[in-house]
Amino acid sequence: MQSKDILALGLGLESPWELVDQELATEVEPHELHLRVSASRGSLFPCPECGQWCKARDFKEMTWRHLNFFQHHAYITADVPRTDCPDCGVKRITVPWAREGSSFTLLFEQVALSLVREMPVNAAARQMGVTDKRLWRVVDHYVGRAMDQIDLSDVSAIALDETAAKRGQHYVTVFIDLERSENPVVFATPGQDKDALRRFRNHLKVQGGSANGIWEVVCDMSQAFQTGVTETFPNASLTTDWFHVVQRVTDAMNDVRKAEARALKLPKGARWATLKASERRRSRRQDQALDELEAMGAATGQAYAIKEKLRWVRQAATRQAARWRLTRFLRLAKDLTAEVEALAPMRRALTTIEHQFDAIIRRWRSTYSNARLEGLNSIFQAARARARGYRNQRTFITMIYLLAAPIGKVEKVG
Repeated sequence: MQSKDILALGLGLESPWELVDQELATEVEPHELHLRVSASRGSLFPCPECGQWCKARDFKEMTWRHLNFFQHHAYITADVPRTDCPDCGVKRITVPWAREGSSFTLLFEQVALSLVREMPVNAAARQMGVTDKRLWRVVDHYVGRAMDQIDLSDVSAIALDETAAKRGQHYVTVFIDLERSENPVVFATPGQDKDALRRFRNHLKVQGGSANGIWEVVCDMSQAFQTGVTETFPNASLTTDWFHVVQRVTDAMNDVRKAEARALKLPKGARWATLKASERRRSRRQDQALDELEAMGAATGQAYAIKEKLRWVRQAATRQAARWRLTRFLRLAKDLTAEVEALAPMRRALTTIEHQFDAIIRRWRSTYSNARLEGLNSIFQAARARARGYRNQRTFITMIYLLAAPIGKVEKVG
């Protein structure tokens, strides 16, 4: 078998296309392998709209970047005809080795999509010898096409949460289908307000779903989110995830600690001692710090005790028991913080919990939580860190879809 036949086999050429010339340009770095493909004179071509075989009207020379041949950059050049279809008129055909409008071959794009799942787009672009902007266009095309094909007609329970797109007040709200066991992300949109829910409702309708078909929504304690859920999904029960209850109280406790640390000297290790989730994860020094906080009567110690009491509430076996325990917790915690100015952040957190009492108690009836979304958020942030940030929110959303949306093997190009 001659080298030309090997190259033609690698390109997957079929009649009427054939490899007619090859040239290795060694005067440039890296070296470039140029392959010319042509169709036999008088060949018929399928109309790109109706598929009817037609004669060529005229030709235009076009070039596509192909996979590297060993260390050499490879390019395919061909005279691409326009067909003169009696039904559809004059149309430019689509060649079998590349999609319409792309300057890359299908094989090149397939490899590119595989790489960007495993490494930042900038790194993949450097490895393939193209600009990251051109590679992003490829990723956007295939991810967008795959997302448009998702059927959301069966979506009935969702969770939503925001994730940071970049430093500062730049967030993306991510929606997941709680019934999907794998790749549950079905929508992501810039912002963290009621408009994000309205955009999801519109997306749901386009993809075959219905706002009236959503029966449960799990989200954090954001007033904007919860108001948006009530306005957008009239049949949905709103559940406040327990993770966010603990997070809200923990943030308030940390605010108390930071304010108190400016006024007096707190024990070494107090910060991490109060933030650790369990005794097993604390060091001896951190245990000593907690003992010292209690002995000195510090507001931080009182705030920590209130936070830890949430464990008792969470351990309630039934919804009725949870209602009783949460009521008891709020009463005792409000009494402890009532006369202490330093505990003002804790009072605000308790007020928020009191206002969302029913949504929190619904957690004991629901079988859903935001735990999966919190886990996905760490994956999204790890990808953002590896990429050293994304150019804009759109590219971040594209990567979220590529990592966690039910778009299957998006690298099946063509």
